[in-house]
Amino acid sequence: MGGFCFGVKIMKKKFHRALRAALRPLLAALAFAVIAAAPAAADEATPPLVGVGWLNSHLHDAHQVVLDVRSVIDGGGTKAYLAAHIPGSVHTDYDKGGWRVTRHNVPFMLPGVPELEALIGNLGIDEGTRVIVVPAGVSFTDFGSAARVYWTLKVAGLKNVSILDGGVAAWKAAGLPFDSGAHQPSATIFNVKLDNSLLATVSDVQKIETAHNATLIDARPAAFFLGKVKAPGAKAYGHIPGAVNLSNADFYDAKTNRLKPKAELAKLAASVPTDKPAVSYCNTGHWAATDWFVLHEVLGRKNVALYDGSMVEWTADAHRPIASARTKWDDLKKALGLGS
Repeated sequence: MGGFCFGVKIMKKKFHRALRAALRPLLAALAFAVIAAAPAAADEATPPLVGVGWLNSHLHDAHQVVLDVRSVIDGGGTKAYLAAHIPGSVHTDYDKGGWRVTRHNVPFMLPGVPELEALIGNLGIDEGTRVIVVPAGVSFTDFGSAARVYWTLKVAGLKNVSILDGGVAAWKAAGLPFDSGAHQPSATIFNVKLDNSLLATVSDVQKIETAHNATLIDARPAAFFLGKVKAPGAKAYGHIPGAVNLSNADFYDAKTNRLKPKAELAKLAASVPTDKPAVSYCNTGHWAATDWFVLHEVLGRKNVALYDGSMVEWTADAHRPIASARTKWDDLKKALGLGS
């Protein structure tokens, strides 16, 4: 009897081994299927620009926030968001949501660390979140809103950020579905780790203007650069001496409401030397965000910063130098109500 039991045990062991061997491929395939069916995590880095097809296939990724930044600048805002938005997206009004603040009497500046932590955390974003910034997709100025939010998130230390190429308009044109009503984010804790390499202060720009050790890029349309017109908040016409004019609008294709192809962007940016740092500015750091985004993120020039104070801050002190092509005839036309 003992020998019989021993033989039975051996047969059972062989059976179990054979069963495990037979089931192993099936279990592996089942595990793979479960992983593939689960929502992808957002820890994989994404390019600075993503298309609507990519977003549609990643819409339910874990640890991701789709951030609708429509505001009065693009003719939208909360009302437009509530009427129709990309499913699951949360809204933050670029113009009214705290992305730009007044500091030392200068408007539209980067918020301070406590403000950034509250702003970003209340949107459900933490350090491991992937953020897709969604503009309206209607103009180059509207793209500047997305670029400025993108830059702010990067300055705050967020690593994984992208802009939806073409914005809400491209999503609609692709025939993709919309939701209505509000989607409230779950607030979380965000700890700012400032990346000061992306930010230029007025003292930095003063040193550059004197030492010429970096390239100043004026992102405004030529009329502003030449001093033919000025922003209401600026105290003087013209530009910072030594700056090169590279209008943010030139990077944008108004027919498609997208940035131009990378090869065209590179040609446009060829006037900016690659052998020294560069700083983009405009009137308030809005248009300049597009120049920074193209140079730093799309073209990979990692020595480019943005001066958020721009001409409004620079011209607040009458002792800072200005270069201008403005003439007495321009002043006369303004006096007669025929010019700016």
